[in-house]
Amino acid sequence: MPSFLFQNVYGRVRSILEFAPGCHDFDHTIRVLNNAREIARGELEAEDEGSFLAVELGAVLHDVARPEELESGGGICHAEAGAPKAAGILRECGCSDETLIRIVSESVKRHRFRGKNAPVSLVDKIVYDADKLDSIGAVGIGRSFHFAGRVGARLHNTEQEALSGKEYGREDSAYREYLVKLRYVPERMLTDTGRALARERAEFMHEFFRRMNRESGLNLSSL
Repeated sequence: MPSFLFQNVYGRVRSILEFAPGCHDFDHTIRVLNNAREIARGELEAEDEGSFLAVELGAVLHDVARPEELESGGGICHAEAGAPKAAGILRECGCSDETLIRIVSESVKRHRFRGKNAPVSLVDKIVYDADKLDSIGAVGIGRSFHFAGRVGARLHNTEQEALSGKEYGREDSAYREYLVKLRYVPERMLTDTGRALARERAEFMHEFFRRMNRESGLNLSSL
């Protein structure tokens, strides 16, 4: 039953997100799932199969309402809208365990970095950390440039230009995303395993933007 349920949910979410914008498409979901499994192995007891399944399902379903948020121009919170949508998908895919449905839908509601619903349970925290990991390191840098390209932002800019710029504008560069959000992600991680993984990724990210500043010359006062 658990394997059958997971495969059903996986297929359903894939059909919803397969052609979503690259930063939050199904490839992102797969990476978050892999992150969640790695964190869960460090945080859960080996015999806790129920919580491990909840983590997997939460990771697969965490962005299921992204299309609604994009269509609304940000007026709809994908985490809040995703919780009831995730519950409905679980039931449609054959899940009759209302406790599992509640745990998974809560993890979806509580996974957002800028959300107002903070993670509470260990399952919530693992799904949250797994999603945050995908926003930093090499993948996080790639996603930031992908988004900046989509909105027509500059390749790089100074710290002052980045921080004074507006979201979705010409100064909404990958560097702006790093300055505003990404450099703070490691300190917001909620599990020991997640923090360890985040520190490693963050070191690469910090060095990347130091080199970006140096090679571009934009942040050198001598110019």
